[in-house]
Amino acid sequence: MQDNEVLGPGPIPIDLTINGQRVPVQAEPATTLVDILRNQLGLTGAKIGCDRGACSACTVWLDGQPASSCMTLALDARGRSITTIEGLADGDRLHPVQQAFVEHDALQCGFCTPGMVMS
Repeated sequence: MQDNEVLGPGPIPIDLTINGQRVPVQAEPATTLVDILRNQLGLTGAKIGCDRGACSACTVWLDGQPASSCMTLALDARGRSITTIEGLADGDRLHPVQQAFVEHDALQCGFCTPGMVMS
């Protein structure tokens, strides 16, 4: 959040940069990034597992670094570059980590796989 910014209890419009695209969303001050990704934008790769930042199922990249989106407020992601599992591949070409998971059958049930790749 910005210094001295007053936020009410209701949603406010914010812009996020997700997978290289500027995306306008509505976020209440306590809304987490994973909730915005899943519920408003339909980006369901980040999962809600433990909801306390311990399991990595919700991992995204913030400015190129892994971050738990269940512990990141959407308001705190403003002005940062957010990369989700959906934005990792380059068209039909998988990211090298994604390709390694495929080549080595590094998949379990699939629930945590996006978080493992992003971690």
